[in-house]
Amino acid sequence: MSMIRVQLPDGSVREVARGTTLAEIARAAGRGDAFAALVDGAPRDLAAPVESDCRVSFLTFAEPEGKEIYWHSTAHLMAQAVKELFPEAKLAIGPPIDEGFYYDIDIGRAFTPEDLEKIEAKMRGLAKRDEPIERVTLPRADAQAMFEGAGDKYKRELLEDIPDEQVSFYRQDGFLDMCRGPHLPRTGLIKTVKLLSTSGAYWRGDEKREMLSRIYGISFPTKDELDQYLHRLEEAKRRDHRRIGREMDLFSIHEEIGPGLVLWHPKGAVVRQIMEAFIRETLAQRGYEQVYSPHLARSRLWEISGHMSWYVESMFAGMVVDEQNYLAKPMNCPFHIMIYKSQTRSYRDLPIRLAEFGTCYRYERPGVLHGLLRVRGLTQDDAHVFCRPDQIEQEASALVDLAFHVLGAFGFKDSEIVLSVRDPKAAPKYAGRPELWDAAEAALEAVLRGRGLPYRRVEGEANFYGPKIDIHLFDAIGRKWQLTTIQLDYTLPERFDLAFMGEDGREHRPVMFHRAILGSMERFMGILIEHYAGAFPLWLAPEQARVLSITDRHVAYAKQVAERLKAEGLRAGVDESSERISYKVRRGQVEHVPYMLVVGDREAAAGTAAVRSRSAGDLGPMALDAFLARVNEEIAARQ
Repeated sequence: MSMIRVQLPDGSVREVARGTTLAEIARAAGRGDAFAALVDGAPRDLAAPVESDCRVSFLTFAEPEGKEIYWHSTAHLMAQAVKELFPEAKLAIGPPIDEGFYYDIDIGRAFTPEDLEKIEAKMRGLAKRDEPIERVTLPRADAQAMFEGAGDKYKRELLEDIPDEQVSFYRQDGFLDMCRGPHLPRTGLIKTVKLLSTSGAYWRGDEKREMLSRIYGISFPTKDELDQYLHRLEEAKRRDHRRIGREMDLFSIHEEIGPGLVLWHPKGAVVRQIMEAFIRETLAQRGYEQVYSPHLARSRLWEISGHMSWYVESMFAGMVVDEQNYLAKPMNCPFHIMIYKSQTRSYRDLPIRLAEFGTCYRYERPGVLHGLLRVRGLTQDDAHVFCRPDQIEQEASALVDLAFHVLGAFGFKDSEIVLSVRDPKAAPKYAGRPELWDAAEAALEAVLRGRGLPYRRVEGEANFYGPKIDIHLFDAIGRKWQLTTIQLDYTLPERFDLAFMGEDGREHRPVMFHRAILGSMERFMGILIEHYAGAFPLWLAPEQARVLSITDRHVAYAKQVAERLKAEGLRAGVDESSERISYKVRRGQVEHVPYMLVVGDREAAAGTAAVRSRSAGDLGPMALDAFLARVNEEIAARQ
């Protein structure tokens, strides 16, 4: 009997017979909780046999890959329920997403809330049958004939993109769906499910194709996890940045201007200015130089950079000026490259760190635009670092330090790191030579390992010009946001023929990092609003203190107090309206003002104010010097 070696995550090695299934290996390792596995990093069904020496780790719902498999299997369960309730339904695609899953389905109309209730109930009944989920293959011709016979035009079209002669399907309780997998071993592992919403979705995202009905859902192994998730959804609605933005008068978006184009109102602009000032100060301390670049450039620039080949669908159509085609910039990097290239550089000059709050324009489909979180006009806290190859690891490490310093200052503590690398099976998607990609990926991985930072390595998520480190942050209610990106690029320096004079007197090629810490100012503002539910920390609050006059005769003293606060650098306002003081306090609470100072006869006579803190409640009468000492300490600590 031929034996093979299987290495487990704890470093132990087991010798098993060739063809042993992953399920058998899991049982022998005491991992009865596993429902799938990673074999040399690739997800596999537990029923899959192991045919050669390999590394194996087991998956549960606790791992990101496990969640994907769990939700993908639930999408298939939903499709089965839909077909049993609506036999005329035509299925399209049903992938897992960041949280849950969806399935695009054509039933000739939109699904109603009552339909969702019926489908959800049917799913629960199907799951209770605890049927095995089995992978089967069909010859391509048989699969095509089956789809044509059933009139499944969407599946038939998907089949055209699959080159394999044997096509993978998954079967459960007589229901068959084309899919690469992997999946759960049986339906009974799906314990709780909730269908959340339905919307329209164009087939393959093409506005000229059929409109399908998309059902979104979520599932969990326990009811407690589902209840916590639904509570978080309600909390997310309460924190919706679009509503809070209106209440606090921070920003607006108008059809007359165009979807996805943001107007920053005075209060929102104040927050943005504070963020930008903090970043500029931080970057100056770390050797960055600020630059500015135009909003458009000749198409030739984007041809050299490769954007016309790899990114053109996200670029806005240009304009012809002096018989030259100009395009709005989707990225700042080619401009910074041209600044680097404007003069001869020496090895002594490197690294060169160029930073810009650069406004870019990217075409996003109407259906994905969402307040500040998905826009068409965005300002990136962008920077590019040009360095020698021997400086790569020190610069990458410094960028990781910078990211955690900045994000920590804005109140984000919990994070997840992803190393995004190329898919070696999809070489045409990536620019540059394979050996340069190998070097770039190895350098970033060495930095993460050297710093002892846990990370996930994900194939196929790299940009067309290089691998990257992405830092995902978790907000106050546990949602994950991708913010910082640190991209190492050997490709663009080569495409633009960048050089520096080495110590040997010869020309050498630099490498460059693309990096953004916050991402875009628009998106980060939306995240920040929702993270704090509008209650910005004092150092960021657009209005840090508001003085409230009890009656009209106290307005003069209220203004005097506000002027004193402003003279000390506070952003202070006065509510001198004639409304009752209770109404003024309520308005300040809705607008999330950190401190309200109520003044009447007693306060005017004593030169004090009755202070109300947004977080601590009534603080009682306080001398202005004492109040200023308190808030200045809070601001210095960025609280």
